[in-house]
Amino acid sequence: MTEKTAHNYKNAIISSGKNIYTPIEIGDADYWIPTQYLEELLNEGLQGKCLQDSRGMALPNRTRSKLVKTEVCKALGYPVPQSFKKTQPRFFGQQLDTYAQKSMNLQIWNEELSPIRRYAIIQIAENDIVLKVKVVTGQDLALLDTTGTITKKYQARLERLAETLELISALDTAPMLPYVSTDASFSTSTSPIDEPEKGALLPIDKIFQRLSALVGRSFPDPGMDQERNRGAALHRLVCECLGYSRYEDNGQFPDILHQMLEVKLQTSPTIDLGLILPSSEEHLDIRQIGEHHPRHCDTRYAIFFAKTNGHEVILTHLFVTVGADFFMRFRRFEGKVSNGKIQIPLPRDFFGF
Repeated sequence: MTEKTAHNYKNAIISSGKNIYTPIEIGDADYWIPTQYLEELLNEGLQGKCLQDSRGMALPNRTRSKLVKTEVCKALGYPVPQSFKKTQPRFFGQQLDTYAQKSMNLQIWNEELSPIRRYAIIQIAENDIVLKVKVVTGQDLALLDTTGTITKKYQARLERLAETLELISALDTAPMLPYVSTDASFSTSTSPIDEPEKGALLPIDKIFQRLSALVGRSFPDPGMDQERNRGAALHRLVCECLGYSRYEDNGQFPDILHQMLEVKLQTSPTIDLGLILPSSEEHLDIRQIGEHHPRHCDTRYAIFFAKTNGHEVILTHLFVTVGADFFMRFRRFEGKVSNGKIQIPLPRDFFGF
């Protein structure tokens, strides 16, 4: 398969005559812009733009919002509408909303996060210049919420730690079986966040076999308030065990996209799942593999339980499953329900600086 570039998608949209409200199926090979290319196009089109009037004054919020949406249309290859409809999301075809941020406190009013929607968070400097654009899904944002303001958030719980190693799913889901291979290999230039492809997908039992070697390993504990750094340390070890020559993480789901693998580190029995159930048959925001468009239930999960003495994190247990079988082992329950606007404090390294 020839790898498309961000501009291939943009040019296809320009030629199609589609507007921002034309529905597009998630993962459509021609017109659905994958998240990493969406982010690339938006950064190319918006970085350095000044959101001030001719007098050098900050624009009113509504005027700024319209200008941002106009620039987003241009960046993605869409015609600019005479007026923007109040659809949810605003860029309906790409399932995209935009938020221009001078602060690191993201506020979403009058609606819940959608797990399949993309959110373009646009970083604005004090002088009203666009610095950077980061695109994440609602699922990714939900995992950053520490305020408890998201109205629906799924959780699961492990009732017992019996065996240190448990392969819950002996096989991948049936639609994925033609695309996994015990002889799967990839080059040293392959990134763990590359799109998955036939011939490079390890079967779930091989993933389990390789990651089992990590149980008993330890790494320095960055502290109780450093969950992201703890997770990053584990992800590095997982990438190494799977055979990647480098570690990369763009903060999106699933963590190791190239293997359709989500990695979770648990120091408590409660597992945060975000806005979508592992067993969901919703399509993932990735391109098709052969004839199959991967779903959330096809995702593989590696769940590590660990203990810490305050100085180091010791990996004690590993569970590996496909999303479809997740609740055969882990008890499902929903998180607390609350009302009001959603406020998500973005991590300091959210934009990658």
